[in-house]
Amino acid sequence: MTTLAFGSAFLLALIWVGYPLVMRGLAALRRAPAPSDPAEWPRISVVVASRDAAADLRARLADVLAGDYPPDRIEVIAALDVSSPVTPAEIERDDARIRVVRGEAPGGKATALNAGAAAATGELLVFTDTFQRFAPDALRRLAAVLATGVYGVTSGRLELPERGRASLVERYWRMERRLRRDEAIIHSAIGVSGSIYAMRRELWAPLPVGLILDDLYLPMRLVLRGERIGFTDGARAFDARRTVPAEEYHRKVRTLTGNFQLCAWLPAVLVPVRNPVWVQFVCHKLLRLLTPWLALGVAVGTAGAVLQRTGWTGVVIMLAAGALLAGLAIATGHGARLKGVIVWLWSMQLSVIAATANGLRGRWDVWGGRR
Repeated sequence: MTTLAFGSAFLLALIWVGYPLVMRGLAALRRAPAPSDPAEWPRISVVVASRDAAADLRARLADVLAGDYPPDRIEVIAALDVSSPVTPAEIERDDARIRVVRGEAPGGKATALNAGAAAATGELLVFTDTFQRFAPDALRRLAAVLATGVYGVTSGRLELPERGRASLVERYWRMERRLRRDEAIIHSAIGVSGSIYAMRRELWAPLPVGLILDDLYLPMRLVLRGERIGFTDGARAFDARRTVPAEEYHRKVRTLTGNFQLCAWLPAVLVPVRNPVWVQFVCHKLLRLLTPWLALGVAVGTAGAVLQRTGWTGVVIMLAAGALLAGLAIATGHGARLKGVIVWLWSMQLSVIAATANGLRGRWDVWGGRR
């Protein structure tokens, strides 16, 4: 039992601490490509995939056009889901640089993105969603990184709403951003942020209908073709929404199910000789799926070891100590925070189990709830 507990704890530490630290160390030994302003800013097509209300979409398009990118070098394409009730007249009246297209049946984000990219005329494609806002210089920073020629695709930096003391979700996302930056310096980030990423237009190819994660499938498909995926820390997007645990659970089930779908639809990512970032992909995306089982191993192994050495008395003492610590947290005003941590950790482990079940069954229709 002791071996089970320590072995599971070691693997958890390796996945969540060891791998990011190795990437940090390797990235420190390399110099990131230095972006520079191009002599002439390329023409950009910003594709906003949406199935949301006209007012929300109009606000998003206005935000994109309010940035400091040269106004004569930008167009914005509202790529509507086939089920969207929004009409072109509601959107295109605001600015001549706005165009509206609609995805084909059966619908879904992939078909909307396909329609938007097909209508684009820019040298660079930038993809985003409805409920984020760009920093004024975000498009310039993305274009400057792609102008180096090092990367075929680059992601921006998504920032979550500030809530005072950082929650576990925010701490996790900070770690994820650092990890993607380090991976990009070494070779390629494993995925991009769907709320802000850019690519050279000639690299675009239509996405398969029913795709869950365009922000993972598209970059990994290009990595297999020899392209590199960057991370532009200075190109910032801000999420205006605050999520509750139930919404975060459904979002996590969707994204983790997308990992299984990627392996099924793009199996070359699992082949070391085909995937130049195979180690990073396995460590970043696949080994994390073992987290709930390893956590269970720690719990069962620890309880079993205590039972073997001290009998039920030790188990009772261990449970009493846990209850005492919880009581102290409540007494010192940290009860709500402790509850939030427990709920988040529990829901995240359940999301892995649900996504694993989806993946084993080939169930890819997971678009319920917010995008």
